[in-house]
Amino acid sequence: MTNLSINLKDQPQTEIESESLSAMEALKHLKLKGLQRTVAVRVNGELCDLSSPIASQAELEPIYLDSEEGLEILRHSTSHVMAMAVQELFPGVKVTIGPAIKDGFYYDIDMPPVSEDDFPRIEAEMKKIIKAKLPFERKEVTKAEALTFYKNEPYKTELISELEEGSISLYTQGDFTDLCLGPHIPSTGRIKAFRLMKVAGAYWRGDEKRKMLSRIYGVAFADQKALRNHLRKLEEAKKRD
Repeated sequence: MTNLSINLKDQPQTEIESESLSAMEALKHLKLKGLQRTVAVRVNGELCDLSSPIASQAELEPIYLDSEEGLEILRHSTSHVMAMAVQELFPGVKVTIGPAIKDGFYYDIDMPPVSEDDFPRIEAEMKKIIKAKLPFERKEVTKAEALTFYKNEPYKTELISELEEGSISLYTQGDFTDLCLGPHIPSTGRIKAFRLMKVAGAYWRGDEKRKMLSRIYGVAFADQKALRNHLRKLEEAKKRD
């Protein structure tokens, strides 16, 4: 057994004995209020997944879903779910990057022509993935291992080839794996409110000499009420224009 010293930020330390402890288990031990709203955690100042193992001494700061950081993590995770859904519906598509942005997210995908008419079935597939409550699992690999894994994904291969040698993190939910720094929400089941909004063309890496990709935009919020409020504001703004 190992002696671990843990505490919530600005709170007294607690000593426990454990072979290993995840950040989530540590927060439970510390009886954190609002645990169900927690999607990530800072461990000694570093933003981490709730599944991350903690060291012998750890100061923990929870990241709540409805905070600015929590929403950014939620939106990034939702972009992964969208990319997974698109791959399920359009076999052979090639994924690139999918960051969180203000109020939402996008993902650039090399795929056949797609329009807003396709959104209902993409959203339906996303809801299946969400209902399955698939955990986001982080894995550290070498650069060589990452290149081998993505040998049939030219855009990922290009990005990986530009990274320095060292550990590279991959995130998997179900049978979809993405190159990503993270962190992510614990599982797809934490996604409660999203909507796909529009699709646009985007050159790969912003270079007009490169391939034109489909950029699918969406929004995501902590709950349906926040989503409805956002959509209502957009509708009102459209009427004013």
